[in-house]
Amino acid sequence: MNFAFTDEQAMIADTARGFFSQNASSARTRAAMAADGIDRALWHGFTQELGLGGIALPESVGGAGLGMVELAILAEAAGATVAALPLLGSLAMSAQAIAAGGSAAQQAAWLPGIIAGTCIAAPGSSATASVSGDRISGDFGFVPHGGSADLFVLHAAGRTWLVPADAPGVSVTQLTTMDQTRPYAQVSLAGTPADPLPDADAMQHATHAGWLVAAAEALGGAQACLDQTIAYANQRIQFGRQIGSFQAYKHRLADMMIEIEQARSAVWWAACALDEASDEAAIALHGAKSFATDTFAMCAGNMIQLHGGIGFTWDHDAHLFFKRSRALQSMLGSNNWHREQVARLIGLGDAA
Repeated sequence: MNFAFTDEQAMIADTARGFFSQNASSARTRAAMAADGIDRALWHGFTQELGLGGIALPESVGGAGLGMVELAILAEAAGATVAALPLLGSLAMSAQAIAAGGSAAQQAAWLPGIIAGTCIAAPGSSATASVSGDRISGDFGFVPHGGSADLFVLHAAGRTWLVPADAPGVSVTQLTTMDQTRPYAQVSLAGTPADPLPDADAMQHATHAGWLVAAAEALGGAQACLDQTIAYANQRIQFGRQIGSFQAYKHRLADMMIEIEQARSAVWWAACALDEASDEAAIALHGAKSFATDTFAMCAGNMIQLHGGIGFTWDHDAHLFFKRSRALQSMLGSNNWHREQVARLIGLGDAA
């Protein structure tokens, strides 16, 4: 695949990388983890000062009218710093569901706030929730940033519903979460009034955007793991030599680089396929999510080991990357499930 950014996309990438490298510090991320998992100042800068919240949403709803490639560019930059933002749940999944499947009134009511970052939306789904008319009862587990959400975008009984967080019958229980930059909650509804989206496929758009953003975050995180480990290898002296000069160390770094370059191709293939509504989009998305997040986990594990004793301490940022990588591996479908979908899509059938 011969892929290159346009001048506009390259400018967006430079802007996003510069913004996150200057503002998404480890200290701020850890402070957000101790609160609700959101760096509010960073979120304000991203959505309002830079105006990047609506980059992949139509101009008709207040967005920039760009596509999934541009959204993936932002996710990669955020992932490189393990930024504590609701980008995946609010801007990618929830906003895409409303933009693709909501009525004009629903879009006007919710999308401007989501784009501006003043409204945080959180997606969830339940196979057991019951629906009676426009009221829902049941539990929705593992809702990202559910404890901070103003709006829930919930899938139940084959439809997607909008439920304000302050609607009657809504209760939210915070869950213990490994990746504290993306805390989960259980949302319980008891006869709660809900507003259905007209398009029954709205959640599919949300899920596809979620897979892509998860893969792009993982790509950014994996590259950051490699870059930081290379920097350490050039500074740490052992036996009178830089540790990066030892053959075994160099081989591990080379393995990381090879996997990252393969993941990069998978992510941009998936983004392009989604933008072009390609017949290969499903294969590309399943492949990108599984391969990129596995690559991130491998690189984060190597980062800890190649940093030696300091890498095993909680004070080192390697653990932030490791926890994010493990969370991305398991969210939105396990990677074994994604690989099984690829196998079925290429015709292996029951052999998968």
